[in-house]
Amino acid sequence: MEIKIIGVLGAGLMGRGIAQVAAQAGYTVIMRDIEDRFVEGGLSAIDSFLKVSVEKGKMTEEEKKAIMGRIKGTTKLEDLKDVDFVIEAVSENMNLKKEVFRSLDELTRKEVILATNTSSLSITDIATATKRPDKVVGMHFFNPVPLMKLVEIIRGYYTSDETVAITTELSKRFGKETVEVKKDIPGFLVNRLLIPHFLEAISLYEKGIGTKEDIDKAAKLGLNYPMGPFELMDLLGNDTTYAIIEYFYNNLDKELKWSIPYTFRALVQAGRYGRKTKAGWYDYK
Repeated sequence: MEIKIIGVLGAGLMGRGIAQVAAQAGYTVIMRDIEDRFVEGGLSAIDSFLKVSVEKGKMTEEEKKAIMGRIKGTTKLEDLKDVDFVIEAVSENMNLKKEVFRSLDELTRKEVILATNTSSLSITDIATATKRPDKVVGMHFFNPVPLMKLVEIIRGYYTSDETVAITTELSKRFGKETVEVKKDIPGFLVNRLLIPHFLEAISLYEKGIGTKEDIDKAAKLGLNYPMGPFELMDLLGNDTTYAIIEYFYNNLDKELKWSIPYTFRALVQAGRYGRKTKAGWYDYK
């Protein structure tokens, strides 16, 4: 199937990043969010990112203008009626995602693939909101989308081989590397590896075994990680990480190893979500 126009649901951190890489790959993009201020904020962030690329000599001003010209922002879901592929990047909330997919299923052509950027939620469950579960797939990007190379392609129970193949090919055209998650398990591959790492770091900190700074330093210099666990949680968003851990706990037999540490719960309740709120495990200017 030929894909020319891509619909992106959400103009936040992930949605705008996905819209950017799609436009840079030559696709026309319709980026939708629920309020003008979110749409305008997303477009402004993309423009700022590309401006830096121009300043660094990675692209010309003409190329930047061409990329921005391929992205249309809107608050109207019906503007996605004629898209050829959809990537949803709304909040990690199952009810919200099902509502969005139910609307997309009614709005778009029946052959259009509906992909979700969820980082942990069940693809199979999301697909129940549609009449095309064979065309629902996980397409999990990583933050920051323009720089991170990986996309996880996740199968739901009914996801077809054709849907996986098309989504994989599209990801590669975005300049990404892919891995296929063959079973629809909470957290897929990356977060099933990452979340225990975060929880152990928080445990070491809570028990007074090491400071946040030293735990981050140990991970970077001893394990050769580019960022420490506390730095990475702040970058990804502590609210998002919290939601993933909570989902693991509720969907993996309520195993104690997935319970949310008090220190982390208090941090999120205090609204310290990380870099996006200028305060998380660390403070930011």
